[in-house]
Amino acid sequence: MRVWVRLYATLRAYLPEAGSGGKTTVELPEKATVGDLVKQLGLPSDEVKVTFVNGRARSPDWVLQPEDEVGVFPPIGGG
Repeated sequence: MRVWVRLYATLRAYLPEAGSGGKTTVELPEKATVGDLVKQLGLPSDEVKVTFVNGRARSPDWVLQPEDEVGVFPPIGGG
């Protein structure tokens, strides 16, 4: 199945083919989870703070559906 993925901030470096918009498609097996997607993209789990599926925060065990839009955010610090 195909899902849309956008990585934010420092995580963009793990998906250079996404270009300046940071959005690309990823092929996954049926019933893949958010955690499966993170692993397939090679993202270090300690660098993933929040994932959104279709605009809602979801846990790593959330089962994805075809054409879902997934946003992945790192921890963000401020000062």
